[in-house]
Amino acid sequence: MKVETLAVGTELLLGQIVNTNASDIAVRLADSGLTHVRQTVVGDNAQRMQSAISEAVARSDALIITGGIGPTADDITREAVASVGGVSLFFDEPYAQDMRARWERLGREFPESNLKQASRPEGADPIENLKGSAPGFRIEVDGCWIFALPGVPVEMRAMLDEQVMPFLRVLGDEDAAVVVSRVIHSWGMSEAAVGELLDDMFHGSQNPTVAFLASAGVIKIRLTARAATEHDARVLIEPLEEVVRQRLGDRVFAVDGETIEQIIHTTLQERGWTIATAESATAGLVASRLTSVPGSSETFRGSIGAYAPDVKISLLDVPPSLMAEKGIVSEDTALAMARGVRRRLNADVAVAVTGSAGPAALEVEAGTMCVAVVTPEGERSRTFRMPGDRERVRTYTATAALHQIRLALSGQ
Repeated sequence: MKVETLAVGTELLLGQIVNTNASDIAVRLADSGLTHVRQTVVGDNAQRMQSAISEAVARSDALIITGGIGPTADDITREAVASVGGVSLFFDEPYAQDMRARWERLGREFPESNLKQASRPEGADPIENLKGSAPGFRIEVDGCWIFALPGVPVEMRAMLDEQVMPFLRVLGDEDAAVVVSRVIHSWGMSEAAVGELLDDMFHGSQNPTVAFLASAGVIKIRLTARAATEHDARVLIEPLEEVVRQRLGDRVFAVDGETIEQIIHTTLQERGWTIATAESATAGLVASRLTSVPGSSETFRGSIGAYAPDVKISLLDVPPSLMAEKGIVSEDTALAMARGVRRRLNADVAVAVTGSAGPAALEVEAGTMCVAVVTPEGERSRTFRMPGDRERVRTYTATAALHQIRLALSGQ
């Protein structure tokens, strides 16, 4: 069964609202083994909406529409669907009376514009909305089932889970299957390099499929299989996952919902160690990520944001002569900062960051960032050349610092 989604709202096209409904629906369709073939966004324009609906009806078995069924003048999804289906609008008088009664019970004046929500295309079945006043509807047009739901996420999700998905699962029972994904997290190679390394898998495997996702320096490889059962899908994924791990080696650090922060926290707990940070260019980004893990107070000692040279000297005991000789942005200064914060905050492990985040160069080219890690077992310091604007450099550097901690803790 092929399913499409259509989000209605000019505010989505203008970027004023993020379309979270699209991802919510996509997850549920995938979990149900239904084939999600396309996502579309269209503004509050009758002609464009009708075109988008007509095109979806012609190529899919089901279309889920979100938005445009409220009480205002720009809510025209009902009219657009009715036009495509060649039917008129039906006014549900009992529902209109029920709306009036609800407002009266709340002691509120009933806006007459709300009556618009009592209309739906002739022949459509209502979809009850227990969390709002705008009911949805479903109607079959030329062999395609159209579901119209509110754009408000909390209302949409409840109606989707309780009424739409069960209906779709029954319709798609003949194609019943389970879709399972395994997401492998890697760090240390660019997306292009990972893509080249796994190119034969991307082109040569249809089930499972292979996809690449890049986020803040982390490259994720998603393996997705479709099978009759979850077990069968995982059996299909296993040999591909083994190949990915062999080719990427220690660049793989997590799978699925695991995070680098959780991995560091767990490793520190297992060793009975604590950690502290000294940050110049990142000014607390590394500390913020380390403390995002519940229970991080067990392992995190604290952080010193040392931007100015005199703060590095007074709080981290960085020798002035070292900064004069090696520079503020240097591996030696980063090591001195790490040693200093480790001693000052009485931590077992310390990480330090110093660099030139840009846009103007500080001693060195913008994007040059130095990260140092000190543990009871040794010290390391490394220089990175980060791409992009200031915020991207800072974000990528925070990620790099976390992975330097991971590698140091694992002895790699």
